[in-house]
Amino acid sequence: MAISFQYNKTELQRLNKQLKIRTKALPTLKNKESALRLEVKKAKDKVLEAENELNSLIERHSNSVNLWNEFMPELLSIAEVKTATTKIAGVSIPVLEGILFNEMKFSLFERPKWFPEGLTFLKKVALIVNRLNFGKQKMILLDHARRKTTQKVNLYEKVQIPGYEDAIRKIKRFLEDEENLSKSAQKIVKKRQQKQKEMQV
Repeated sequence: MAISFQYNKTELQRLNKQLKIRTKALPTLKNKESALRLEVKKAKDKVLEAENELNSLIERHSNSVNLWNEFMPELLSIAEVKTATTKIAGVSIPVLEGILFNEMKFSLFERPKWFPEGLTFLKKVALIVNRLNFGKQKMILLDHARRKTTQKVNLYEKVQIPGYEDAIRKIKRFLEDEENLSKSAQKIVKKRQQKQKEMQV
């Protein structure tokens, strides 16, 4: 990206200011990028942990699959998923605080004796699935923020900072050349004036 600029002192000050802002921001951006990279890894690990926990739970109950034909789905429903928001490296992340369930009452004498255990199992599954969904959402949000931060670091480090430095160098050379030309011109004018004075005398 070529930086457009004019060859004057005001522009030199403006470019110096922009360069200073970016140079000062770069270490902070790099720290943010590494913090986000670490948080993305933690989030991926949590997602894998939740997936393994869910698979393990389902595996343990795989021999009782046929019993679920007797189960009444209306006995349990999710009333509310309680959430909060937290900030990680400047990124707002939704956090699962808990799940409230609606449970219909049923007679333990009229229904199979495994129903209470079945309800507990379903609550565990619902909790793990929600943790998994929140974990995936967290991972996506953090990874998106990390990618944007990486792009900004690269923009500053590889494009803008070198671009501003180059522009500042060009302006300084131009101003120095202009000053040297001006001094040379003044010397020439001074010599002419001296010659004219000498000729008049």
